[in-house]
Amino acid sequence: MTSPQEFFSPDQVKAITDAVAAAEKNTSGEICVHVDQSCSGDPVEKAKQVFKARALHKTKFRNAVLFYIALDDHKFAIWGDKGINDKVADDFWDNEAALLLQHFKQGQYASGLIEVINLAGEKLQEYFPYEQKGSLNEIENEISFGRD
Repeated sequence: MTSPQEFFSPDQVKAITDAVAAAEKNTSGEICVHVDQSCSGDPVEKAKQVFKARALHKTKFRNAVLFYIALDDHKFAIWGDKGINDKVADDFWDNEAALLLQHFKQGQYASGLIEVINLAGEKLQEYFPYEQKGSLNEIENEISFGRD
């Protein structure tokens, strides 16, 4: 069983965190990735818990996005805060999730994440351009890891 910290290679971790930094470059929005070992319940509920635990709801414009992955249970969720959810189309996150699922089914975890991170960054830039930036980087770009 691969631990969350070992799931992505060092090169993949760098590519994902670089994608987060690039996606955030021209927006006040924040993008985070969290990887757990497992999720016995609803991944959306777990994503909400991680979102709150990481204080992502405290960004100035309420425009953070979390990509949550549970390895053993093959579950994931995308959770966006109120600010971005009020702006994007109702099916935006569903479309991102469908795209991510296509990649995951092919074992393309890192490249799938990078693609949806880029798409989320484009939407964040559209609705929350850099000029509105409250601080240069409210949330670290590193992938966070959990056990459950």
